[in-house]
Amino acid sequence: MTIDTTEIRAAVARGEKGLPVEGAGKGASLIRDEVSLPAMVLRERALEHNIHWMQRFVDDRGLALAPHGKTTMTPALFRRQTAAGAWGITLATAAQCRAAYEAGVRRLLMANELVGAGNMAIVSSLLEDPEVTYHCTVDSADNARALGEFFAARGQCVEVLIELGVPGGRCGCRSRAEVMALAEVIAAQPGIAVAGIEGYEGVIHGDDMADRVRAYGDELVAITRALADADLIAVERPVVTASGSAWYDVIAEAFGAADARERFLPLLRPGCYVAHDHGLYKRAQSEILERLHGDPEDGLLPAMEVWAHIQSVPEPGRAVAGLGKRDIAYDADLPMPLRRYRPGMDDAPLPVADWAVTGIMDQHAFLQVPVGEDVRVGDIVAFGSSHPCLTFDKWRHICLMNDAFEAVEILTTRF
Repeated sequence: MTIDTTEIRAAVARGEKGLPVEGAGKGASLIRDEVSLPAMVLRERALEHNIHWMQRFVDDRGLALAPHGKTTMTPALFRRQTAAGAWGITLATAAQCRAAYEAGVRRLLMANELVGAGNMAIVSSLLEDPEVTYHCTVDSADNARALGEFFAARGQCVEVLIELGVPGGRCGCRSRAEVMALAEVIAAQPGIAVAGIEGYEGVIHGDDMADRVRAYGDELVAITRALADADLIAVERPVVTASGSAWYDVIAEAFGAADARERFLPLLRPGCYVAHDHGLYKRAQSEILERLHGDPEDGLLPAMEVWAHIQSVPEPGRAVAGLGKRDIAYDADLPMPLRRYRPGMDDAPLPVADWAVTGIMDQHAFLQVPVGEDVRVGDIVAFGSSHPCLTFDKWRHICLMNDAFEAVEILTTRF
């Protein structure tokens, strides 16, 4: 979606947050204060780097990629990811699946249980398109029977992935025996068919995490083999899928066994990689590169920033920025000042070394700055954040920026 669509022009006219001011149009500059702040921005060069970096990582290992779309819920990014080679897009809800379908995605992996007639009706409507491939997860006989009855009554069959969880985690069968028993229940019903196994390693905790995650990945593959050998999988190429954005390398190693690659469809599902971040996943990526013995400079790049004005300098050593909990994630780390600009000056950034966010409210962030620092109301600060999922969902529109911080496209989210 470009800046010039009717929808975007109307949003600009309404003064929605984070958009170029009316009249600025394409090329609106953040540094020249031509965008209504606060604004979430994505840096185009870093975004493209990340999309192709992860696709290469998966391709080089003979695996497939189904990025978790719930991170961004941005159709334009779904299209970029699939154009780069992603097998499909992972979603978390039926409504998200419909949004992805409307964006042109036809392979939909819902890494969640499909519960409730209203949600099943959404999926049923998607299955009317013969081009759609849809999977959801299931972990109970009750859910399996409800799905079977609903879809059989409509002359449809929904392909499910049995979820393997971990003790103390969230959804999922807790053992191989539970998985096999559930597969027997599913096999006896019309309207539902086992297509493979799904898991999520991000709920594993404890010491020796890499070993624990690797063992979990190995077990996902082993159970898929057991189901296939018992003739309990109804598709020719069963799916085995897991991985968030912190342990995808370890899951890739488990899924990379030769017989798994040849016999199954091994899908990795990281989502946060596309925007990356300056905190939680930056730290995780450093550990991934260390495990891979890779160049620490050759990894994902932070593509997401939130820009805001300094709106008050109430006392020495203290400034207040106009962004808050409604604009940027704060669950993992507080926002991080990256650069500062002063409209009317040249485009060179001013220093923010030794600046720190000390607290955040709905619309305000409290900054500790060096006493005597030349900081003024109206200065513009670019902030980094941690855990991109919880920043994306605060924005309806996102500015895609070139290296000069000029808008080249406005992306619309579908939360």
